[in-house]
Amino acid sequence: MSARGEAVVDPKLANEHVFGTFPLLKKERFWSALDFTWVNTALAIATWAFLVGGSTALLVGFEAGIAAMLIGNAIGLCFMVLASVVASQRWGSEQYTLLRGAFGVVGVGIIVFTVILVTEMGWSSLLAVMAGRATSQVAATFAGTDLGQYGPVVTIGGLVAILIAWWVLSRGPVTIGRFNAIIAPGLAVVTVIMMVFLVVNTSWDALFTASPIAPFDDPTLNFMVAVEFNVGVGVSWYPVMGSLARMTRSRKAAVWPAYGGLLIATLIAQVVGMAAALTLGDSDPTVWMVPFGGAILGAAVLIFIAFANITSMSSIVYSTILAIRQSSGGLLAKVPWKVLTASFFIVPAIMTFFPQFMYEQFMIFVSVSGAFLTAICGVAVADYFVLRKQRVELRELHLGQRGTLYAFAGGINWAGLIALVAGAAFYLWLYNPITLETQAVFSVITASLPAAIVAAVVYLALSAVLYRGRATEVVR
Repeated sequence: MSARGEAVVDPKLANEHVFGTFPLLKKERFWSALDFTWVNTALAIATWAFLVGGSTALLVGFEAGIAAMLIGNAIGLCFMVLASVVASQRWGSEQYTLLRGAFGVVGVGIIVFTVILVTEMGWSSLLAVMAGRATSQVAATFAGTDLGQYGPVVTIGGLVAILIAWWVLSRGPVTIGRFNAIIAPGLAVVTVIMMVFLVVNTSWDALFTASPIAPFDDPTLNFMVAVEFNVGVGVSWYPVMGSLARMTRSRKAAVWPAYGGLLIATLIAQVVGMAAALTLGDSDPTVWMVPFGGAILGAAVLIFIAFANITSMSSIVYSTILAIRQSSGGLLAKVPWKVLTASFFIVPAIMTFFPQFMYEQFMIFVSVSGAFLTAICGVAVADYFVLRKQRVELRELHLGQRGTLYAFAGGINWAGLIALVAGAAFYLWLYNPITLETQAVFSVITASLPAAIVAAVVYLALSAVLYRGRATEVVR
């Protein structure tokens, strides 16, 4: 063991470090702040960000929409960074290993194979469908015919995108990082091009006076639902960022690119999507890019956007597969990486046959998954910063049930799981995104912040009752 408590591993096993088997030592981390910024930018400016902007435009106008997106993303990203990036970067372990203290080995497995798996399969399905829509639009441009927004070409394009994403993913995070270093600067240029197209083809007066597309009767409720939706977008980065941040060289190289990079890049793309939705009636650039940009330039931009979705899928699935393998109790430890990653894409591949469903349920998907992810973040922050005072024993952490400090009866820390359920239930009581029922107080405090606080308080209270003194064993 090193002085920092890191496991000293044979350099021949370095690839296993990258794939999550061991914690990464400082000398083995290869992403600078710039590298991690490119990764985050490529993640943020995929076409889903334009869809988020368009969804926000359903509820509020341009100025209120910018405020809702800024407030929501800032709050959501704050939860996410504190809950995942800080600890993973410091200790070199992926975030799901670090959650063993809060939920137990089996408890983490329960979360990974339910909340995390469903969430990341949903996002991967959406990215594949959007890549397919871009492919369909390009094909329609050169074929000179309308292939439909949800036609078979969308499914074929989505399946091809999944296949390419699997190939990139199978090469490991070094390859992912190299692709992102190319894609991210290009995406910034593409976004600027789209903004120019919008400005040239619309007027500022039309933009600032445009009414929301499908608002509720209560303006205050519209704004708060828009804020809450964007909080869910910010929190949705939780399943992937810790595992990516562990490969950065310093805390500054992890925290600031994770927060600032995602915030700025996401907002720019979302504003473009919102402006397009308010003035053109559709936020998806796969619909309006060719009419505005022309056949050649518009098609080139769409091809680039489709490939950006592919690299986003690769980054998302990388972290999720690490979590699945680490949480399987050794069951999947010997399954080859390529086979494991391919199996993840089965459900997203099936969902490409139902592209319209993915679009119509987008806001509900983001908000419901956000309810559970926010509660997880609340528990994780309370565990790491309050209960354990930012100290862990890595050897014991990786031993899990075979050790003593992080072993719980049945492998479950009931304080964590009960707190998670309590936080998510409180969120859905304050705001039910399926029925759209809200409590009066929701218009003042939203749902995510109270849910995270409830989860944290319940966790700390139950830990004091059920596991008194357990955390102090690692705070020396």
